[in-house]
Amino acid sequence: MKARVVSVNTSEKRGQKKKPAPAIEIETGHGVVGDAHGGFHPVREISLLAIESHRKMIEKGVNVSPGDFAENITTEGIDLPALPVGTRLRIGPVEAEVTQIGKTCHDRCNIFAQVGDCVMPREGIFVKSLNPGTIRPGDEILVL
Repeated sequence: MKARVVSVNTSEKRGQKKKPAPAIEIETGHGVVGDAHGGFHPVREISLLAIESHRKMIEKGVNVSPGDFAENITTEGIDLPALPVGTRLRIGPVEAEVTQIGKTCHDRCNIFAQVGDCVMPREGIFVKSLNPGTIRPGDEILVL
């Protein structure tokens, strides 16, 4: 199976779940245009989490959907946390570089409160964009 984009997600405010959108516009040095996290952190412009990670949480009894972990891009068919920092990806028309694997959650999210676990801190990744473009569900993801 080819790696692909399952969903693209945005939120108006930080600390909210992101909602699926038909497309996201990427601006180099900023991230997702119109997203609350856009332009906020230069190393963490765009967040990615695999649908396979969502399924792990569903198996634990949590009802989650793309964007619920505040990821901008929900992927399928690629082992995101196995990609070393510095790896280049092509996500649809956008070339991106992996800048961080996982993150520290300073506040425990609602999902952690429900089941005592959350996948985003260890399985989510962050990338910075190397060119602008529009990413849509169904776009192919290639490791360059």
